[in-house]
Amino acid sequence: MTAVAVGLPDSAALRAEVTAVLEGFLDGKAGGAAKLRMPAEVIECLRDLAGGGKRLRPLLCVTGWQAAGGSGTPEAVVRVAASLEMFHAFCLIHDDVMDDSGSRRGSPTVHRRLALHHGQGRGTVAAERVGASCAILIGDLALAWSGELLHAAGLTPAQLDAVLPLVDDMRSEVMYGQYLDVTTAGRPTTDVDQALRIARYKTAKYTIERPLHIGAALAGATPAVHEALSAYALPVGEAFQLRDDLLGVFGTPEVTGKPVLDDLREGKHTVLAALALQRADRNQRRDLRALLGSPSLDETEAAHLREVLTATGARSEVENMIHTRRTQALRALDAAPFPPAAIAHLRHLTGSALARTS
Repeated sequence: MTAVAVGLPDSAALRAEVTAVLEGFLDGKAGGAAKLRMPAEVIECLRDLAGGGKRLRPLLCVTGWQAAGGSGTPEAVVRVAASLEMFHAFCLIHDDVMDDSGSRRGSPTVHRRLALHHGQGRGTVAAERVGASCAILIGDLALAWSGELLHAAGLTPAQLDAVLPLVDDMRSEVMYGQYLDVTTAGRPTTDVDQALRIARYKTAKYTIERPLHIGAALAGATPAVHEALSAYALPVGEAFQLRDDLLGVFGTPEVTGKPVLDDLREGKHTVLAALALQRADRNQRRDLRALLGSPSLDETEAAHLREVLTATGARSEVENMIHTRRTQALRALDAAPFPPAAIAHLRHLTGSALARTS
């Protein structure tokens, strides 16, 4: 991989390499499916979803490899990085089903797309059920195929032994995080700690910490390197989810690629909601209780909720929390036992991940 300014990995080149791995893998799956006369839309949905995105997890995987002293970007490391993107596709598909989201990256979500595809001759409810069921199965395939990509990456037995427990932990953590997210939706409380716990397990670990750990494990990282990566990753991951919560309410759909009513209609137990409930006066609390989690919430009511979230100071406090965690993560890098190029790349990724608008 060609180096660029200040020793940063060439992110564009890595994204292209990961995309090529995924496309080649899915081409093979499409060929096998065609021989068996299996539905083509299964691969098409995954190809469209896995073909987009920022490739943050693969970038972090390669950065973890370099942080632990790995040199260059071997093909096996790129393939492991690509397996994380396939795992991410699984998470997105199932998350959209659970949230009943209508769009992702500016296009219909997989379950909505399949409801339309298979909906002819069915009623609306039946079509939606088929779409959701098919999306769950495609998500399951993405999970299985992420493991296949990992096992076919060409790792040594020692590398596999080091990586597999981390992958197992990552899978369990994100599913527990999603479980907490689902079971608290519609019942937001003033419990900020619980909201942060959901953010940590739903997002922080599988988005930031585990990709770094997995890449570092490929290079034979010491426990000290893993600990230093966690000290950086967890505050960044929490801040990433806090930014996502703000974008889910205050973002612009044309920029974010997803609606801004979903989180409010579900009544997600986010830090934003918890802080607003903590700080609300009597009238504001009444409105929050009445509107958060209302499936029929309209744009006018959503606008009022945004006013309340801002007036209580919850929105500005979440921005402060993002800033605090960004500072904490950057300070952790000051004492981290990583090569200078890896530290520079992590600093760069921190800024781009937390200042994002989509």
